[in-house]
Amino acid sequence: MYNQVVTSAEQRGRPGPGALTEEQAALLLAGMNEVIRAGEETRRLRAEMIKTFADLGWTQDRIARLTEVSQPAVSKQVARYKRGELPPPLELSLQQYDTPWLEGRLWGLAEALSESLADTAHCTRHVHALARGRKRFTPRHVDALRRLVEEDLRAHRSDLPGAYRTAYDEISRGLDVPSKAAADMVGAGSSAAVVTASMRRALAQQIQRVRLRDDC
Repeated sequence: MYNQVVTSAEQRGRPGPGALTEEQAALLLAGMNEVIRAGEETRRLRAEMIKTFADLGWTQDRIARLTEVSQPAVSKQVARYKRGELPPPLELSLQQYDTPWLEGRLWGLAEALSESLADTAHCTRHVHALARGRKRFTPRHVDALRRLVEEDLRAHRSDLPGAYRTAYDEISRGLDVPSKAAADMVGAGSSAAVVTASMRRALAQQIQRVRLRDDC
């Protein structure tokens, strides 16, 4: 039997805010491979995910299979983490409020909207431009994406699950009122200081999409 941390929420059939099922993890990793640029960032984020899955109590064989990394490489990474040579693992809860994380959640929500509305969503062109690197996560482009997502949510309110609006409201509040706690999390020793802004966006994007699938 696989080694896995089971929360009370999982026992009710839903993962806790910081936990993932194997299916969710597979979807998350597959999506990250598509949106993170190849090279060092991909390897670093994959290494961070190995720590996170080990912290959830998953077996090394299971982690190796999901991450497509050799079992000896996983074992080496886990051993370094357990010896305290690495920062704490990444937090997988959506309830994080640094700007790159919130931007990633917005990106994931916009992608889900575009797919749900068969690419007729107002935000579709903006989403495609972000995915292809034609637009960057500048304040102007993020504000534009927020307006388009808001317009889609308003125009298709009766057709969309309530989870979409709930997610948008959380993201919007976080972007409007940056929290001191979010600023503090980039201090020394935190995993947020180890990963780049683009890595956190990509991770938040995929987690947002996974959670929306569960909620809808």
